[in-house]
Amino acid sequence: MSNQQTVEPTQVVEVETIDSVPEDLESRRRFLAKFGSAVFAGLMAPAVLSKEFTPPVEAAEASPSRRFPDVPVRLPPAIELDEESSVIDRMLADLRRALEKRQRGEKVRFGMAVDLQKCTGCRACTVACKAENVTPPEVSYNVVLEQEVGTYPNVRRVFMYKPCLQCGNPPCTPVCPVGATWKREEDGIVVIDYDKCIGCRYCLTACPYGSRFIDLGKSYTDPLQPYEQIASPEYGENRVRATGQSPVGNARKCHFCLHRIYQGMLPACVETCIGRAIHFGDLDDPESLVSELIAKRPHIRLKEELGTDPSVYYLL
Repeated sequence: MSNQQTVEPTQVVEVETIDSVPEDLESRRRFLAKFGSAVFAGLMAPAVLSKEFTPPVEAAEASPSRRFPDVPVRLPPAIELDEESSVIDRMLADLRRALEKRQRGEKVRFGMAVDLQKCTGCRACTVACKAENVTPPEVSYNVVLEQEVGTYPNVRRVFMYKPCLQCGNPPCTPVCPVGATWKREEDGIVVIDYDKCIGCRYCLTACPYGSRFIDLGKSYTDPLQPYEQIASPEYGENRVRATGQSPVGNARKCHFCLHRIYQGMLPACVETCIGRAIHFGDLDDPESLVSELIAKRPHIRLKEELGTDPSVYYLL
């Protein structure tokens, strides 16, 4: 199920150096016309994965201290765990411990352990995510893959939940020509600055997991119903989608519900999973449930041979 893939040797792609990037949104998008095309992105992605390519603008250089709106960290209630404590209680206790580390200025590494034996393919995670982040058609931060295995009449279906894998070495970030996406050093979550993103889709091409999407401005209803006009809490920015305004035209992706976890809540998909197949926590905390499951259970990571170091583990 790991969908093995081998990276072939590739030539270094020479890229025009960017001297300056227009500031206003429309000018930045027109900037694409002189910079390149989707063909360029297709050439650039394998070069990045082979580690032979030096991008024109590093995300760290473009956004060295980019912070989303500061919201005070809210710790989950302290929970006394015992043998009857639920999986949710355990993960909330783990989250509290991780947020306490963040308050002390220590780094954490958020990740997931997904139990493939428990996923029922109900897709409650996908629906919960769309409702939480108010995502439009063709933008689903997590999906459930399914496959039929066996030989008739002894067949069964297996399901795999797939969010953004929050790679430790993300190939999607260095290809961005304006440094609009980067991996947060403090918690390992890969994020997108909608005010900088120019919608070039290079990151979509570079992602080997198909976990990035482009917001084409589509809607489910016409005229828009109230549920499509509410603000999305993503990144704590509370944006309302409108024609010609971000995030319409931007790349979008899962961010582990960043706005929820720093308010002491689990990601929407984790909280909603009816089979308790999705586990969330600090991978650097040996006492967390995710670390415990990964240590005890056989597991895989998708396409880890590419060197992406994904932060989502699949328990077999």
